Amino acid sequence: MATAHTNLSAFDPNEVPSGKGLKIGVVVAEWNKQITENLYLGAEEALVACGVEKSDIVRTDVPGSFELVFGAKLALEKGVDAVIVIGSVIQGETKHFDFVCQGVTQGIVELNLSSSSPVIFCVLTDNTLQQAIDRSGGQHGNKGVEAAVTALKMVALARS
Repeated sequence: MATAHTNLSAFDPNEVPSGKGLKIGVVVAEWNKQITENLYLGAEEALVACGVEKSDIVRTDVPGSFELVFGAKLALEKGVDAVIVIGSVIQGETKHFDFVCQGVTQGIVELNLSSSSPVIFCVLTDNTLQQAIDRSGGQHGNKGVEAAVTALKMVALARS
């Protein structure tokens, strides 16, 4: 496993592009809420640590991960500098997992190709609930933090 015994969320705010003056959209799936809320809190904390005003973090909740794409599209239309989509899809007994993961991934790719503002993919696609817990503030850190840092880096890249 690539993340075994590794916390990937440690970062130095001084080495991340400043978020001062940026407006960041965060679209959060309500499904698997214990996971997505932890991811959101990690993202919010990292954005604020990097200079984004809390009032400039625009949160939108959607029912599930499949709806993240539409939520991101709406956020882009409101003129945010970047969008972070946060979801959690856990493998079940049917192919539903595959369809949701594929649809969300393709939708985010399409938004990135058609927009000048980046859309950052923070959707956990785990086999078990424990794996999701480990990546949303557990032993492997918080992927929400990583998504926030990525958003700031991609905005800086888009403006360079």
